[in-house]
Formats: sequence, structure tokens, C-alpha cells
Amino acid sequence: MWMKMIQPNCRVQFAAEDVDFVVSVLGRRPGSADALVRLLADEETRDEILDDEALFRALLERTGCLRVSTHFYFYVLVRHVFRRAGIEDRTVADYVAEVLAEFARAERLRCVLPGQPHPLDYFFEMLTALENADERTRFLLRVHIGNHSLFLSGVFPERIRFRAQKRGAPDLSYYVKIGRTQYRAAGDHHLAQRYELSGLLHTLAERFETTRLALNDISDRLFSLGEPGPLLPTAG
Repeated sequence: MWMKMIQPNCRVQFAAEDVDFVVSVLGRRPGSADALVRLLADEETRDEILDDEALFRALLERTGCLRVSTHFYFYVLVRHVFRRAGIEDRTVADYVAEVLAEFARAERLRCVLPGQPHPLDYFFEMLTALENADERTRFLLRVHIGNHSLFLSGVFPERIRFRAQKRGAPDLSYYVKIGRTQYRAAGDHHLAQRYELSGLLHTLAERFETTRLALNDISDRLFSLGEPGPLLPTAG
């Protein structure tokens, strides 16, 4: 699947079951349920409600199948751990949550370029492709490499360490360096201004390590995938 231009839009994709979940957690007092529904329709009060730690705890502690959207689930978790790490910008949390929601589907991890029959499974292939790509593809490819580096180093740090120790694969510092470099380059690209992502991409470049470590705090709860094979790009 061709790379998608990810936007910080988790919060506008919440579903009816997400509202029901919020009400079930926070709307226990008489009359509060209707008030919550009205407040959730307003952007400013919605964001304040989503910061309630009770929602975070409920997502982690409730047993059985959670009836919430992936956008809601990832946003609440990411926003909470980012605030703990001193990352207060909701847009950054929204963007990273959307990255997780997209990359939770294995096919979204694959880097497919227009006109190419096979996906690029390794970072060295993606970096080589930058040399001959057109402007738009180069921008999207840089963002994808940054997102992919953050996803892997944030969600699968132990697997990266294992592969580095046992197989001589790149270690975490490689992922941090390549992710930071590509986010910075993407943020400098003129298309970042068009998509209104320049400031966000520069923030991710500057705070890549902080962001990665914040994701480590919830990585065990987010995914349970088998041996990732080609989904963990290496240098070669």
C-alpha cells in the first residue's frame, strides 16, 4: 500500500462507542451523562475531558474486549504518557497516536513507491530511493522513515536490542539518529508548510528520544505481534 500522509486527526475520528465509553467512566452522577455528551461536542472541553486520568486507567484496567475505536484508544494512552514526559502539545500526541493507529495494521508499515513492484523493507533501500524520488515522494518518504523509526524504537525496543546483540543488526541509536534526521529534513521541506506539519515535524526531531521513551512505557500494552521479520528494517 502506498504511503499515506498521516495527519494529527485522531480526535476528529472518534466514534459513537468512544462517547459511550467516556460516559460509562465519567458520567456516573445523575444528569452528568447528558452534560458530558454536550461537552464532548465542543473542541476545547473535549480535550480537557480526554485528559482525565480516569479514562487512562479505565483503558488499562477494564477486562474483556474494549468497545472503543483505535483512534480513541491510542490518543488517550499517548496523550497521558506524553504529558508525564513533559510533552504538552496535544497536536504532537494526536499525530503520534495516528501513527500508531495506522502502523498497528501491518500493511501500513510497508513502504511502497509509485511504479515499484516491491515494497522497500529496509531503511537503506528507503534512503537510496530518496536520491531519485520526485519532490512529493521525497517528502512523504522522509516522513515515513521518521514515523517508522519512532514506531519501531518506541514500541519494539527490546526486539531491536535483541537483534542488535544476537544478529549484529542496528541498535537503538541507529533508529534514533535516522528518525531524528528524517523528521528534521521533512520539517524543512516546503510541503511541510503546505500540510501545516513543519512545527510538528521539527518538534518530533528535537524530542525524538523523549517521545520514544514515553512510548516505551506503554509498548507492552499496545501490540502483541509475532517475530516481525521484514517489518523491522535494518541497514542491510
